[in-house]
Amino acid sequence: MIIVDKLCYSSKLRYMNAEEKFAFSIITLLICVISRSLICALFLLLAMGILTVKIAGTPLRYYRKLMLIPLTFLILSTIAIVINFSHTPLDAFAIPVGSIYITGSWQGILKATQLIATAMAAVSCLYFLSLTTPMTDILEVLRKCHCPLIFLELMLLIYRFLFVLLDIADAINISQHSRLGNKDLKTAYHSFSNMVSVLFVRSIKKSNALFDAMESRCYDGTIRVLSQNYPPRKKEIILMVLFDLFLIILIIGGKLI
Repeated sequence: MIIVDKLCYSSKLRYMNAEEKFAFSIITLLICVISRSLICALFLLLAMGILTVKIAGTPLRYYRKLMLIPLTFLILSTIAIVINFSHTPLDAFAIPVGSIYITGSWQGILKATQLIATAMAAVSCLYFLSLTTPMTDILEVLRKCHCPLIFLELMLLIYRFLFVLLDIADAINISQHSRLGNKDLKTAYHSFSNMVSVLFVRSIKKSNALFDAMESRCYDGTIRVLSQNYPPRKKEIILMVLFDLFLIILIIGGKLI
């Protein structure tokens, strides 16, 4: 099992109503993305971190590692917004290279910061949901929202099949390391290509075995998973509504200042 699956099953909010968590995460995410408010994004990033780490009990080291993945991608993708090549220097910085400048403006830096903060806040909302709610509970909520069953089955199969492929890839990687398969760059590329080809063949074999196992258990086109229903609590609903209302007030207040 991957670490996200382990953390969600051991979360302190594991037995909280899944519909509450789903609605809270999605509504809060939409408020953040639609508003594009830097103040709202920073507050939401801090609040969701506290909820996920302190309230839900997710270890800080794992949460930090998970947040660094999208942060690295966002920083690399927003470089194009900050850095410009121009014959005229801008107000933030300007590095002369021949007849042109590698330059940037404060407006571009502010826009990039706003984009990164908004995206990270949205990711923190999704991490709160994924680190506190098992996949089967999320799919049950989507089923109640009348999401097409074929999509739900594909989501479940792909999600579970990832564990199989990760285990195979990890075993192959350990085997390659033990045989000095990554001693230099050329050997590492060759080992990686071999691992990808083996994973492709193994994935086909595993998918055939999985389908045979489902057929032997009277699979009729619908995957049925037992799910537990935890009743919603008024106190939790009130706190979530107050949190989102505070976010809206914070956005309005930030625009008026």
